[in-house]
Amino acid sequence: MPTVPHDPDAALMLRVKRGDRQAFEALVEKYKQPVANLIYRTLPDATEAQDLTQNVFIQVYKSRERYEVSARFSTWLFTIARNLCLNEIRRRTRHPADSLDVTHPEHDDQPLRQFEDVRMFAPPDSVLHGELEEKIREALTDLPEVQRTAILLFREDLAYEEIARILECSLSATKSLIHRGRETLRARLKPYLRTGEWRERD
Repeated sequence: MPTVPHDPDAALMLRVKRGDRQAFEALVEKYKQPVANLIYRTLPDATEAQDLTQNVFIQVYKSRERYEVSARFSTWLFTIARNLCLNEIRRRTRHPADSLDVTHPEHDDQPLRQFEDVRMFAPPDSVLHGELEEKIREALTDLPEVQRTAILLFREDLAYEEIARILECSLSATKSLIHRGRETLRARLKPYLRTGEWRERD
């Protein structure tokens, strides 16, 4: 089995695969907010973002027996989150009047019912700053999906290599997406953001 050095979260997921409920709880606690941040910026409706965040972790749990360590756990997790977001966007396009259909765990997924707090994340900090949040939402919405996702994952401190794998892009293309997207956001949000808010990362 391929291994990923220095990834304690992958080790936790392997424990989940063996039936360790506390390991799953630890992963939910660590990642529910970063996943929620990504989803909220993609589908900026707090209730639906909560529902889809819950669905991500339901999918993680349901996939536990098939889990293999071929990448960092965060790469696998955010790939699931992105795919569910894309599915929801496509579903909305086909059926714009429908609300999100929340997936519920089966009876044999008892541990999932212990994690209702996965729905109780805090929206991104800037939600509290009305006009700024609206401008950020508008600016992000105007970006192509792949570029928006790249920037959001970058803001969650994922490495360029992880982001490239999630997006199925080359490393150079990923860096270019992030650089150009951040330049666009910097220009759009300059009146609202403090100096250095969107500075480039080495």
